[in-house]
Formats: sequence, structure tokens, C-alpha cells
Amino acid sequence: VIPQLIIPLKTALNTRIPNVMIRVMKVLQKLVRADDGLEGGSLIGQALVPYYRQILPIFNIFINKNKNIGDNIDYGQQKEENLGDLIHHTLQLLEKRGGEDAFIN
Repeated sequence: VIPQLIIPLKTALNTRIPNVMIRVMKVLQKLVRADDGLEGGSLIGQALVPYYRQILPIFNIFINKNKNIGDNIDYGQQKEENLGDLIHHTLQLLEKRGGEDAFIN
């Protein structure tokens, strides 16, 4: 099932539309967390590892896309709508749940 999801996820990320990318990041996070608490957990995270080369390059373009609002309060943080922070969080999840081979790919 994972290989069938990669092309639509990659296509959505390649639109480079921030709202679409935010949705895809949240979907990836939910997908990786889906097998938490199950026997042998993190299998989905490990299954995504071979597809990192297709998904991650677009992350690199937007990883520093943070809002510079000075000392004001950004209420979008609560909703996880800051693209740069969301990319960092998604990468941390993929790293944690990807198993031993996460760094190789």
C-alpha cells in the first residue's frame, strides 16, 4: 500500500503551494504514527525509508520557510501551520521511526 501513496504525496509536495504542503506533512506524520502501540511498531516508518529520495528533496527547499514576526505572537504555531517548523517535526518523526536504515537513504 505504501508504494501507491508515494506518487500522490510527491505530486502534492511538488505543487509547492504552502497549504497543500502543510496537509501532506500532517498526512505523513499521521501515517508514520499509525502503527504506534501495535506489536512490532514503526513498520510504516521503516517502509517509507526507500522512498525518502522521492519525498525529501522538496523539504530541503522549504525547510527555512519560517515566519519572521519579530517579538509578536504567532497563533498559527498551535495549529502547526508554520511550514519550516512542520518540516522539522516531520523529519524528526521519520528519523525516529525509520529504523536503522533511515540515515543510509
